[in-house]
Amino acid sequence: QSIWLDYIRRDLLKDGELQRLIAEDGLRGMTSNPSIFEKAIADSTEYQDFLDSLAPRTDLDAKGRYELLAIRDIQDAADLLRPVYEARRLWKTVARENVMIKVPGTPEGIPAIRQLLSEGLNINVTLLFAQPVYEEVAAAFIDGVEKFAATGGDVSKVASVASFFISRIDSLVDSLVGDKLKNETDPARKATLQSILGKVAIANGKLTYEAYQRIFSTPRWKALAAKGAQTQRVLWASTSTKNPNYRDVLYVEELIGPDTVDTAPPATLEAFRDHGKPRQSLTEDVDGARKTMADLAAVGIVMKDVTDKLTVDGVKLFADAFGKLLAAVEKSTKPTSASPGGAQGNPGANTKVNPTTATLPGDLDAAVKKNLNDWRTSGKIKRLWEGDASLWTNEDEARWLGWLGITDEQIAASASFKALADEVKNAAFSDILLLGMGGSSLCPEVLSLTYPQVPGFPRLHILDSTDPAQIRSVEKKINLAKTLFIVSSKSGSTLEPNIYKQYFFERVQQTVGADKAGSHFVAITDPGSQMQKVAERDHFRHIFYGLPSIGGRYSALSNFGMVPSAAMGLDTGKFLQRTKEMVEACKRPDPIEQNPGVMLGLIMGSAAKLGRDKITLITSPGIADLGAWLEQLIAESTGKLGKGIIPVDREALGAPEQYGSDRIFAYVRLESAPDAAQDAKVAALEKAGQPVVRIAMSDTYDLGQEFFRWEIATAVAGSIIGINAFNQPDVEASKIVTKQLTSEYESKGALPPEKPIVEEAGFKLFTDEKNAAELAKAVSARPASDGLLKNYLRAHLARLGAGDYFALLAYVEMNAAHEAALQTLRMTVRDRKRVATVLGFGPRFLHSTGQAYKGGPNSGVFLQITCDDAQDLPVPEQKYTFGIVKAAQARGDFQVLADRKRRALRVHLGSDVNAGLAKLTELVKAVL
Repeated sequence: QSIWLDYIRRDLLKDGELQRLIAEDGLRGMTSNPSIFEKAIADSTEYQDFLDSLAPRTDLDAKGRYELLAIRDIQDAADLLRPVYEARRLWKTVARENVMIKVPGTPEGIPAIRQLLSEGLNINVTLLFAQPVYEEVAAAFIDGVEKFAATGGDVSKVASVASFFISRIDSLVDSLVGDKLKNETDPARKATLQSILGKVAIANGKLTYEAYQRIFSTPRWKALAAKGAQTQRVLWASTSTKNPNYRDVLYVEELIGPDTVDTAPPATLEAFRDHGKPRQSLTEDVDGARKTMADLAAVGIVMKDVTDKLTVDGVKLFADAFGKLLAAVEKSTKPTSASPGGAQGNPGANTKVNPTTATLPGDLDAAVKKNLNDWRTSGKIKRLWEGDASLWTNEDEARWLGWLGITDEQIAASASFKALADEVKNAAFSDILLLGMGGSSLCPEVLSLTYPQVPGFPRLHILDSTDPAQIRSVEKKINLAKTLFIVSSKSGSTLEPNIYKQYFFERVQQTVGADKAGSHFVAITDPGSQMQKVAERDHFRHIFYGLPSIGGRYSALSNFGMVPSAAMGLDTGKFLQRTKEMVEACKRPDPIEQNPGVMLGLIMGSAAKLGRDKITLITSPGIADLGAWLEQLIAESTGKLGKGIIPVDREALGAPEQYGSDRIFAYVRLESAPDAAQDAKVAALEKAGQPVVRIAMSDTYDLGQEFFRWEIATAVAGSIIGINAFNQPDVEASKIVTKQLTSEYESKGALPPEKPIVEEAGFKLFTDEKNAAELAKAVSARPASDGLLKNYLRAHLARLGAGDYFALLAYVEMNAAHEAALQTLRMTVRDRKRVATVLGFGPRFLHSTGQAYKGGPNSGVFLQITCDDAQDLPVPEQKYTFGIVKAAQARGDFQVLADRKRRALRVHLGSDVNAGLAKLTELVKAVL
C-alpha cells in the first residue's frame, strides 16, 4: 500500500519537510483540493509575496491568480516526488508527468473521466462513497484506457486512482444509529444497532476492495495489463478518525492491502508512525463485512441514501471551499496596512490576527526578554505543540492538550453545526437555556451577551447559580413550551447542572407532557459520563460529546462553546475560520516575537514572578463579558501551590496614582466600537509607567481568536510560574465539603448548626476560630461605643496591605441592582485602601476564580456575603432545596478558605438583600 499526504502548503516545500517525509517515511504521493489551498492561503502569509507580485496583473481574476499559485506548488511537489514515481514503476523516460487531475465520481463526472483517460491524462476520481458507483468508475477507467490504447497511446503511462471516502460514512451512519437507539425498546434490535456503530465504513471499504479484485482479474483487464496498463488503485480518503471513542489510526490499520493508497492528513500520519500496527487487513473477515451491511439494512438504514447524501454534501463542500479560496486570494492580493508596531506579539503587516502591542517598564521588559530567549533556545514552542509535559511540572499535563487541535476538528465538523442550526430554527424554539457551570457556561455567556439575537433563531440564556431567586428570574424570561435546554457538563457529575436538569425536566414534563419533554433537551458531555446515561434514558434530542483531553476552562472552541453558538444562529464557520488564523500564528516558533499567544504568556508569567501577580482586564463595552471568561481561565489555571495570577475584572479604571506595582493591565479594544473614556484612562496608565498590553480586536467575530490566544498565553504563563496549568485541586476541595454538607442535610434534615461571632443590626458575622481570635484581638483595642459590627468590619479591612487584594464573594442573586451595590462597596475599598479588588457571585465563581483564591498567593482578604432566601425552591428527587445547596456551597467555600489560612469573614444578611447591601456599604464607608 502507498501512503500519500492529504495536505499541501508552501512551507512544507520550503523547509525540507516534504523531502524528509519522502526519504524517511516512504511518502509516495500527495493530494490537494480547493479546501486545502483555501486554508493554506487564508491561514498563513506563505503566499503573500507571490500574490503581491501578481497585483499589477490586471488581466488576471482571482481564479487566474489561484491557478498560477497552485500550479507553482504542484510543480514543486511533483519535482520532489518525481524520483519516487519513476523508480517505483521503472519508468525510464525523463519527461514523465506524475500529476493526477481530480474529477468527482458523480453522474456528470463519469463521462468526463472516461474521455480524459482516453486522451492519456492521469485522473484521481474523487468523492466515492458507494460500491456500485465505484464499479461504474472502474468500468469507465477500463473504457478510457482501451480507447487510449486503440489510438496508439502508451497505456503504461496512464495512472489513476479511485478515491473512496471512509470516516464520513461512519460519522453519518453513527448519527442515524444514535437517533434510532433513542427510541428503540426491543433488546435484539438495540443490540444490532449497537453492533454496527463504527463498523460500516470499514465494511463498505472491504467489499469495495473485493469488487476491485474481481474487476481487475477479468480477461478484459488482463488484455490491457499485457500492454503495460496499470490498475486503477483504490485510494482510501478521509482516513482521520472523527469520533474520539475510536482508535485514532483505525481507518489506516483496517484498510491495508496490495494496490491501494491511503491518503492521510499530517496528524494521522504522525499517529500511525507512533503506534500504528500494519498488517494486510483488507481481506480479513469479508463475511463479517457482509453481515455488517446486512444488519444495517435490517435496522432500516438504506446505504444508498447515506452515500447519496454524502456525495451531494461532498460536492457542495468542495464548491463552497473553492468560493472561499477565490475570496481568500482576492483578499490577500489587496494591499494591507501595517498593524501597530514596536512591541511584543505584533505578528506583522500581513497577518490576519488581532495585533498586540505592549508598553513595559524596564525590569519587566528585561525579564520578558530573558524568558523569551529561554523559550527560543530550548525550542519550547515546538515542545508545547508536541505536548511535552516537562514544560509544566512533569505531571500528566499532555493528556489535557486536546484544545490545541480542536479548531481544525471543529472546522471539519462544520456541516454538523449547520445541521443543528437548521434544526433549531425549523423547530421554532423561542429560547435556549443553557444549564452549566464554569467552563461549560462562560463561553456561551460571552457569546450570548456579545451578539444580538439572530432573526429566526432563539435567544440564549444562561443559568449558573443555585440561588432560588435567580432560578425563578431566569424561568420567567423563557417560554417553557418553546425552550431548548442545553445541559452542559463535561464530567456529567457536577452537582449544579444535574439539579438544574432535574428541575427543568420536571417543569417541561408538566408543560408539554412526559412523552415530549426529552425533545426539548440536548446534552453536551464527555463520552461515557453519567450525563450521557441520563440523556439516553430520558430520550434527549441530541447528545454532543466533548473531548476528554480538553479541560473545562479550555473548552470554548469545543462543542461546549460551539453547539450553543450554532443553536443561537451564530455563523460558526466564519467564527472558526477567523480563529484558525490565530491558531496558525500561535504555532510560529520563530521569530517568537511574532507569536501572539506565546508573547502574551511570557509577559504574564514574567510579571507574576516579579510580584506583578494581578492582571486588570479592560474590555470595550461591546465585548464586556469577555473578562468573565478570561478571569476563569487565568485564575483556575495559574492559582495553585501558593503561586499564580489574580485576574481583576469589571473594576472601573481609576487614576494612575490609585495603583501600585503589583499588577499589569490588558486592554482588549473592539476597534469597531471603541470607548473614548477607556482609551484616555489606558493612555494615562501607560504614561505613568504602568505595564499595559493592548490587543486590537477588529470585530466580534474575532472573539475566537482571543479565546485561543489567551489559552496559549495561560499555558505559557503557567510554565514560567512553575505550576500545572491544567488541574484545579482547590475547586475539588470545595465540592467535597459541599457534598458532605448536603449529605448531612439528606440524612438529618438540617445543615450543621453554626454560631455567629457577632449578631447586630440585622447582620450576623461568621468566621473560623483562627480568624475570630485575630479579629477579636484587634477589636478589643477599639472603643466599645462604635459597636461590635463596625469594629469587626474595621479590623477585617485593616488587614489589607500593599500587594494584597480584596475579594467580595456574594452568594446572592446576580442582577443589576445587586451588581451596582456590590460595585459601589468594592470601589470604596479600592479607593480608600489602594488595593486590587475582585467581585464574584456565588456559586458561579467557585468554578472560576475560586481556585486562585484558595490555592494562589495568600494575599487575599475575603468578605463573603450570604443571605436568607425570601422564597426557596425544591429540587425534584432530592430532600434538599436549591437554597440549602447554595448555603452548603457558601459554607464549603468558606471552610476551604479557612483551611488554607485565608483572611476571611462572612456577613449574613436577612431576606431583603437590597437593603442589606446598602446598609453594609454605608458601614464599610464609615470604617475606612
